[in-house]
Amino acid sequence: MSAVRWGRGAAGFGRALWPAGPPGLLAEEGALGGVWGRKRSSTASPCEQDRRKDWGHAELLEVLKARVRQLQAEGVAEVTVKRVAVPRAPEAGGAQPARQAKAGAEGAAPALSSRWAQKLDNDQRLMEKRKQRLEGKLQKHVEKVAWQKQLRLEPRLLSRKLASQLQHWEQGTPRSPWEEQLAQLLQEAPQRLGGKAAAAPAVRGPESRLEGQQQRLLSFFECCLLTGHLPLAHHVLVTHHSKSQQRRLLTLSMYNMVMLGWARQGSFKELTYVFFMLKDAGLAPDLRSYAAALQCMGRLDQDAGTIRRCLKQMAQDGLQLQGLFTAVPLGAEERAELLRAVRKAKPSFTPPRLPVSPPQVNTSPLLRDIYAKQDPAVSYPRLHLSLKELQGLFRRQLRVEMATTITVESVEKVPLLTKEVLHARKTLAGLRSRWKTALYQELQETKESEAHAAQEGRLSLFPYLCLLSEKEVVGMLLQTLQALPAQGESLLFLAHELGLRVFKRKQLRNEVQELEQRYSEYLHLLASDTQVEEPCLPRQRWEALGETEAPHEQPWPTSVVVQLGKQLAEVLVRAARMPSSLAAPRSPATLIPVLYHVYSFRSFRQIGILKPHPAFTQLLETAAERTLTFESTDVPMLCPPLPWTSPHSGAFLLSPTKMMRSVEGSQQHQLLLERCPPAELHGALDALTQLGNCAWRVNGRVLDLVLELFNDKGCPRLGVPAPPSEAPRPPEGRQAPKGCLLPEVSPAEKAEMRRELARRLKVAREMQSLRADALYRLSLAQHLRHCVFWLPHNMDFRGRTYPCSPHFNHLGSDLARALLEFAQGRPLGPHGLNWLKIHLVNLTGLKKRESLEARRDYADELMEDILDSADRPMTGRKWWMEADEPWQALACCMEVARAVRAPDPTAYVSHFPVHQDGSCNGLQHYAALGRDGAGAASVNLLPSDLPQDVYSEVAAQDFVWEASHYLVRQVFNSLQEMFSGTRSIQRWLTESARLISHTGSAVEWVTPLGIPIVQPYHRDSKVMIKGGLQSLTVSSSVDTSQKPNTLKQKNGFPPNFIHSLDSSHMILTALHCYRKGLTFVSVHDCFWTHAADVAVMNQVCREQFVRLHSQPILHNLSRFLIKRFCSDPRTSKSVWVSRLMDTLLSVPKAGTFNLEQVKRSTYFFS
Repeated sequence: MSAVRWGRGAAGFGRALWPAGPPGLLAEEGALGGVWGRKRSSTASPCEQDRRKDWGHAELLEVLKARVRQLQAEGVAEVTVKRVAVPRAPEAGGAQPARQAKAGAEGAAPALSSRWAQKLDNDQRLMEKRKQRLEGKLQKHVEKVAWQKQLRLEPRLLSRKLASQLQHWEQGTPRSPWEEQLAQLLQEAPQRLGGKAAAAPAVRGPESRLEGQQQRLLSFFECCLLTGHLPLAHHVLVTHHSKSQQRRLLTLSMYNMVMLGWARQGSFKELTYVFFMLKDAGLAPDLRSYAAALQCMGRLDQDAGTIRRCLKQMAQDGLQLQGLFTAVPLGAEERAELLRAVRKAKPSFTPPRLPVSPPQVNTSPLLRDIYAKQDPAVSYPRLHLSLKELQGLFRRQLRVEMATTITVESVEKVPLLTKEVLHARKTLAGLRSRWKTALYQELQETKESEAHAAQEGRLSLFPYLCLLSEKEVVGMLLQTLQALPAQGESLLFLAHELGLRVFKRKQLRNEVQELEQRYSEYLHLLASDTQVEEPCLPRQRWEALGETEAPHEQPWPTSVVVQLGKQLAEVLVRAARMPSSLAAPRSPATLIPVLYHVYSFRSFRQIGILKPHPAFTQLLETAAERTLTFESTDVPMLCPPLPWTSPHSGAFLLSPTKMMRSVEGSQQHQLLLERCPPAELHGALDALTQLGNCAWRVNGRVLDLVLELFNDKGCPRLGVPAPPSEAPRPPEGRQAPKGCLLPEVSPAEKAEMRRELARRLKVAREMQSLRADALYRLSLAQHLRHCVFWLPHNMDFRGRTYPCSPHFNHLGSDLARALLEFAQGRPLGPHGLNWLKIHLVNLTGLKKRESLEARRDYADELMEDILDSADRPMTGRKWWMEADEPWQALACCMEVARAVRAPDPTAYVSHFPVHQDGSCNGLQHYAALGRDGAGAASVNLLPSDLPQDVYSEVAAQDFVWEASHYLVRQVFNSLQEMFSGTRSIQRWLTESARLISHTGSAVEWVTPLGIPIVQPYHRDSKVMIKGGLQSLTVSSSVDTSQKPNTLKQKNGFPPNFIHSLDSSHMILTALHCYRKGLTFVSVHDCFWTHAADVAVMNQVCREQFVRLHSQPILHNLSRFLIKRFCSDPRTSKSVWVSRLMDTLLSVPKAGTFNLEQVKRSTYFFS
């Protein structure tokens, strides 16, 4: 244990800050249970009880030893038992020093005495360790109490009147209880502070839009409360309040957060201190402030008079008593204590119940059919799994998320277990054991250092470092070391990733029992063998079961994420060392770093890189270990995801996930969503839930073939990356890197040699990246080979949907898509086989301008090649390899072969997803917006016998094939002529965004389905993180305190607006397909379903496109932008606002194209 003891220096005050729970090695062995655990029923202190238990063990051990001596003396003599050193206890304990026992004779006695001696020796060593841990606990407890006395609790007040009152009340505490002092303090009007101080508490905009230092302060206080360091949070609050410059950063929510912490502990004196500071800052208490005070009174069972004065003052401040129970987020226990206090003053008070009226219903005309009263014809799909099977899958997923990580076997080729391999693995195991111990020590020393900074009132990383147990952090760092590529990784990237992993893990919720009961009830809607009273959407079912809203998580600033990750990376660098003999066998026996910090040029920029020692890389390659570790949120789920019910509640069981993904630290999207009426988001929430509820399985035959290539030498032509052994090597001979040092080499030759080396290194890095990506995907596929799994979804800021699992999903390459198929099959029916054939021809890239019938007939002509590809993919004619999408074509060949060979193809149950792609979908939306007839015909909005290809149309008009640059110009010129309405809309959107940006705002709009959108393009804000291995500059373009980036705002608005429309079309299609019982998933403008249901999906797709564009989309956008950016009287005289108003009123005129024709267009999506 000595290796992890860190108490030397500075009186070890940092130890006192350790969080309750398991902080590290000691906690893992149960050492802290006595001090930090719950109070016991005995009147003795926990420490005293542990001490008595140890001395009791010593007495028992002495009795047992005496009995051994007695048995030995009776049977044999002359055998000496090893001395066992029992610690001498205080006289009150009754333990005696050990004695030497002698016995004699030969025979069975030596074995008997030896066994007893060994047992006694082992028991004694365990007791010695326990005693050491107990002494450590007692020392920590004493130091914690001493350290907390150094933290400042009494505030320094600017107001002389308040300072005088505080001093008077503190001196007169016995006669003037703190509860009465608070009641009097509440009656004090907020202080009008002069000069700069008066403006200090004011915050521009809503408090929740805090940026920079304010956001960092808020996250610091939150972490202090989460880790049990409330005195530290109070100390930092007092320190900032006492300094005018730092005081500007404090907001009412920060004071409330600390007050709520004291209220939970029933510490009224400290809570009153915070109220003094709040009044001193010129702030008025809000409902949360009063809720904290009253909750604390309830815990202390205070008299009714003080509570009445508090309630009276609250009413005078214009705050409603009912609001304490409806507008303040409180836990069940906090709510009970609050109610207890209120009923002391008002015994008949009954808290308002949450409205039991029917939930809000989305009123969008586009979603009226979805949320209308249930239609008997509605047939929501069910899963193919029973309730018992789904409950078992839930328990498996729960175990994965509670473990936070999952380890899977790598698919890389298994090496022969030679002596060299076994020796390398043994060496690695020994190194990791030493690194683990060193990491614990480095972490504890780092915490001690950060604790010193926190005592000085600075925003140190200490509470962030305490969020996870040291065991979790050490495991995370060892995983990082294992996964580091041979060429190294950017320190900034590593820091950001490590910081994010801490943030994500700290969010893990602990509501397992309640969740399991509710989820089991929810599964009745999805299981194949259960029924519900009334069919409904998954979200509606979950809400009907009384789902409690997940707590909203305050994001951390990017600078905090990077600073924390950088600190952890530096801990890893300091702790991970290896014997120099691994690098140079004859070198002296010294320890050298495993990681080196070097600088390198990438894309003409010098960046700091953490690079593993080549000897360590070689050791890993030799050991060839076959495991990969993933975060639980980075892999598919083993049970259906939770339904999305709010912007921050849905998907994973325990790990909070945002509905709208954004750059970490950005809050603008989340704020817009939270201000949006809940019913307006129902369409997006239900579509995300529906996409996530699609069950998947792995296509095992395709996976086997891919693995065969992967473990050979790869096949880049087929998308299977080659191994590192195939990467280009550095030049040799005169062209080798050392050749640059030769005197006869000219500067031009040196420059060429450097360029060639850089090119080869770039290619090697790219190959390594592609190989790692494929390794993750294929290893997860192999791990899930015999499983059913689900892909929870969320969306980007434009409303486009994406799976949460980054490594294995259907949005990837051709190879990634070919590995997946629906877990639930559907019989092909009368037309399914034809759709499989058409889909196969589509995947080849041939016959793009042919009719569907011609494509089907072409597949029949190629049936011999199709069957040969299915039967002998690697040894036959290999027709599938010539397709545009070879792996998906191969998978489709196999499905067609099984179907045509089935006794009844119409009854064949197919799991294969068939795709339907939009024809230049962006241009389709532009043509519909502008009612552009010519453009509509070119992108298949009009019915036709053959599909139209807009780019072929342009080329046919130009007859230019010689000069590629000239061709590009002509194509775009012709596109502008063909899509004249499209160009006018683009110009209108671009100019509107430019003018909005010049008014100082980012462009916002609302999609036709009610989803609020804001473009996250601002001028870069830079934060320098100094010290350590290197200074890092964190650049962020999402800081809303910075001015908008005009160029990105105006260039991004047209495509982003169109993407928001295609996402609206997808959502409408998904919801209506769900009502019809179809399986539906999408890759943006590519829709997937079973072969039997393609015709139904196409009909829904066309109908919903017409319904979407039947709305006055551009006029609605104009009205919204005018209201949002031109209705403020304070800016109405601005030149930019005036120009913006004129532009927004000039909505482009529409053409005469009849949208209803889209319903008859076979090739709209095909």
